[in-house]
Amino acid sequence: MNIFTIFGDPVSHSRSPLMHNTVFKALEVKACYTRTHLRDGSKLRDAFFAKALCGANVTVPHKETAYSQCDEVRGIAREIGTVNTLILENGRLIGYNTDADGFIAAIQSFGKLSTALIIGAGGTAKALAIALEHNTITPTILNRSHGRLEYFREKGFDAYDWERFIPRSFDLIINTTSAGLTDNELPIPAELLTALLATSKGAIDVIYGKETPFLAEVKKAKLPYKDGSDMLLEQGVIANALFLKNAASTQQIRPIMQRSFLY
Repeated sequence: MNIFTIFGDPVSHSRSPLMHNTVFKALEVKACYTRTHLRDGSKLRDAFFAKALCGANVTVPHKETAYSQCDEVRGIAREIGTVNTLILENGRLIGYNTDADGFIAAIQSFGKLSTALIIGAGGTAKALAIALEHNTITPTILNRSHGRLEYFREKGFDAYDWERFIPRSFDLIINTTSAGLTDNELPIPAELLTALLATSKGAIDVIYGKETPFLAEVKKAKLPYKDGSDMLLEQGVIANALFLKNAASTQQIRPIMQRSFLY
């Protein structure tokens, strides 16, 4: 039996076990996917090997820490500097990032986009900024403090803290913070969000499965919006193909995994 898990803090809300176990069962793969609540990200590598895992996903707040604990990082994850998918290969820990491609697939329904505002400056924000740039969408980053913005500025992105930011129009506003996941907080001050929604065209929250305070405000502004379910699905499809060492294609995996969202 091959064992997989998702590491995070919090992690009890994660749909990943249902998603991946649905695929394993349908494809008759001898594998099981669990949740692992991990508070200290520096212990991720030790936990991976202690559990004798074949692979894992990594969610907030450990994606950047996971990157530093891999023996090798492949694909776009090398440029991003964050990892959300881990594979055991010949005793070595290999890191990937499936968030980037998953997000781009999820926002196709918004149509042609030229600009995007990313709220937050963590691992997910890094992945989405690089993904947007690769798809000719100009990202701007907005974070509570300036401390975590250096990465984005080094990449040539416009990046601001709340005090230095002047609201303007964006094709898409993206919340990558955990605001609204376990509380009723907005990711930015209410007056700033109101000003942004008055001139922007759409919004997405990477949090899934609930209407966050952020999305509630977007809904009031009557803008097109979606939660993180589509991104979750698409990144999960790519991750599952990696878990199965491409024995099944993403085209085979997607409709099976999509059924798990009906449960």
